[in-house]
Amino acid sequence: MKILVINAGSSSLKYQLMDSENGDVIAKGLCERIGIGGSKLTYKPTGKDKHEFEKDMKDHNDAIKMVIDALMDKEIGVVKDMGEIDAVGHRVVHGGEKFAKSVRITDEVIETIESLNSLAPLHNPANLMGIRACQKLMPGVPMVAVFDTAFHQTMPKQAYMYGVPYEAYTDLMVRRYGFHGTSHLYVSGRAVEKLAEAGVPAEASRVITCHLGNGSSIAAVKGGKCVDTSMGLTPLEGVPMGTRCGSMDPAIVTYLMDKLGLDAKGIDAYMNKKSGMLGLSGVSSDFRDLGEAAEKGNERAEIALQCFSYAVKKYIGAYAAAMNGVDAIVFTAGVGENDRATRARILEGLDYLGVDVDFAYNDSCPRGEEVELTKKGSKVKVYVIPTDEEMVIAKDTARLAK
Repeated sequence: MKILVINAGSSSLKYQLMDSENGDVIAKGLCERIGIGGSKLTYKPTGKDKHEFEKDMKDHNDAIKMVIDALMDKEIGVVKDMGEIDAVGHRVVHGGEKFAKSVRITDEVIETIESLNSLAPLHNPANLMGIRACQKLMPGVPMVAVFDTAFHQTMPKQAYMYGVPYEAYTDLMVRRYGFHGTSHLYVSGRAVEKLAEAGVPAEASRVITCHLGNGSSIAAVKGGKCVDTSMGLTPLEGVPMGTRCGSMDPAIVTYLMDKLGLDAKGIDAYMNKKSGMLGLSGVSSDFRDLGEAAEKGNERAEIALQCFSYAVKKYIGAYAAAMNGVDAIVFTAGVGENDRATRARILEGLDYLGVDVDFAYNDSCPRGEEVELTKKGSKVKVYVIPTDEEMVIAKDTARLAK
């Protein structure tokens, strides 16, 4: 089946047309600056030249129409008509407790997603704009919502509850939800398959997945199901990230509001956009820039990188304790897949768990491929597994569309 995968933001829209049977990407691209002016569509059919079209997109309807027009273009298109697109899969950031799995989109589903907007005010409304635009331009085509939070809905209550009055949970939906669920689902599934080949039964497997990028989260996956994860009510909790502070003493919030004269929006921007690697280093939120700066002797860049690696290491230790051991540790996403130095800092000193890392191979292993970083006989395996969230969305969409 040909599945159009849509990831709509407030002013951008990523898309891929995929074959759900073999995982091939037929075409992909990006719509930028929707509703802002100076809009641009990037369109890249697999194996062919990339095309860019500058044309104003006043809303997501215009963006989706441009995507469809490019896909069906007589010269550069990859489908003859709309009938070749079998279904559309939409990434939706927050499903709350309402959605523990992907669902066919109905009016009732849209209403429920809308009711959760307060939990993801920057993301869910944008995701809904993408859904409604596709419904308008592609009537009758099955549509599926795939939620970032769904994979984490198997967490037990002791893992997702906070130590605040219980009414905050029952009345205001305050609990740990977790994010990057499609990524954790994909890479933990691949790790379970690899462990099975090594003699570890799937139902007994214990995997710690490290999705490390500009946004980072760690998950504990036991028997293929998530039992804990580092992000919380929002993606702000957990390890320090590109521009997010990560976990800290909650009293720091009111302290900074008082000292810096910040209101609620001000402190939210401070923690989400000015903190993390950027705030610590004063250099950049990009780990590549930090690595270069640290090599040149920038102490703050080095401290930022050390803080990040230390935080990830602590989560690995905590989740090994939570699962009574660990069989595999997985690195994925931009930093996890490509930053060899950061992986080495995290893995150093984990020999107490039974991790025997081949650090020389870590420094030279190919990028973009599934590789094992541990030596033969290592009690705990360490894998680098490139994530494929779009494939998760495409497969779920194809299954539900049928």
